[in-house]
Order: sequence, then structure tokens, then C-alpha cells
Amino acid sequence: MFYYFLKFIALGPFLKLVFRPRAEGVENVPVEGPAILASNHLSYADWLFMPLVVPRKVSFVAKAEYFTSPGIKGWLQKTFFSGTGNIPIDRSGANAAAGALISAKRVLAAGEVFGIYPEGTRSHDGKLYRGKTGIARLTLETGVPVIPVAVVGTDVVAPPGKKFGRWTRPHVRFGEPLDFSRYAGMENDRFILRSVTDEIMYEIMRLSGQEYVDMYATRAKEEAKKAASKGEGDEPRKLAS
Repeated sequence: MFYYFLKFIALGPFLKLVFRPRAEGVENVPVEGPAILASNHLSYADWLFMPLVVPRKVSFVAKAEYFTSPGIKGWLQKTFFSGTGNIPIDRSGANAAAGALISAKRVLAAGEVFGIYPEGTRSHDGKLYRGKTGIARLTLETGVPVIPVAVVGTDVVAPPGKKFGRWTRPHVRFGEPLDFSRYAGMENDRFILRSVTDEIMYEIMRLSGQEYVDMYATRAKEEAKKAASKGEGDEPRKLAS
């Protein structure tokens, strides 16, 4: 109930009034039954604006620590995250990725909508990075089609590294569902998993218009930090020469 209170009464109307987000292809999201929404990830604001334009509840996975912290702060944190559609990663999995998959499958088994960011983390420079194959395993093991999603403009509203940016109208585009039933029973083939993931990322790229980089976003961030650090170290030598 708290989710719908925030979406339709407390937070949602305010965001719609101030930012007036635009949406295309919402009809591609089924009115009922399970669905996987695979989106690009430009800003922490993505998980606000993408579900905002969808009539149904969209669930994401979040670190279990957000739901288990003690005290009043922990209770408020748990209430907020659960109320905004987040569910804890199942720690019975061998690792975080396995736990996230278990949690996602529970959402889909209940006939609900699950949102996922295949890049695994936010893009630090606005480019679209290589998708992780967890999205492919999820769709192959559940048989649920994937709906590619592109969120544009949220990195202007809330740029990486900042809480607030500039005003703009976020734009959310939903593509047609991608059916991978032809690969049923092949979820343990790593080449199939990569092929399925790349097809999903291509559709996200087509919808978002982003430049694609065939590298994981986490590695790209690390290399960018190293390059920046190296540049700062070289600066005094350049000035001295």
C-alpha cells in the first residue's frame, strides 16, 4: 500500500507536475502477468521515473542491508526501500548475483513486473556499457519475455556524483517484448547467454541513442579513475617543462 501511496499520492504527482516525464511504448508493458523491464542506467533517478510512467508496480532488487539495519533509522530505511518497490537480495544464493536471481524469480512467479539494469551499475559518462548475462539467465529460466527500456535525461536531472542537476523532461521509451523461447533449456550455455544479453543491449541502445562500449561499466569506471589520477600526477611535470 505504501508503494501506491508514494506513486499516486505523495511523490508521483509532484514528480509529474515538476518534471512532466514523457513516455513512449507503455502499451508494450502487459496489463497483467509477469514481465521483465531491462533498462539503461544513467542516474539514481532512473528507478523513480521509469516506474512512474508504468501503471503497474515495478520491483527491483536492493542490498539486504537496506532491510536489516537496526533502530529507527533502519526501520525508516526498510520502509522507504520496500515502499518504493525494492526487495532484498536473497542471501541463500551462493553470491549476490545468485541471490538477486532468486529474488527476481520470486517476483516473476507471483505474476509481477521486475526491473533490472543489465549494466549492473550507473554509467559514469552517459555511454551504454556491456550487459551482464544475469538478465539472459533470468529470461531463459523463467520463460518471461524481456521489454527493453531507455530512460533519457535523468543524468541531467541527477548527474553522477551529484544529488541535483538541471531541470529537463525525462523521456522513457519502452520497446517491443523480446521473446527468447527459442533458446529454452540452454541457460547454461555461456555463448547463448552472451548472445541473448547482447541482443537486449542492442535494443536498449537503439531506443536510447547512446554510444555503445563493449566493456563492463565497472571496469570503465576504474580505468577512468586511473586515467584521471595519472593525469593529475603528470600535471606538475608538464608545467615544469
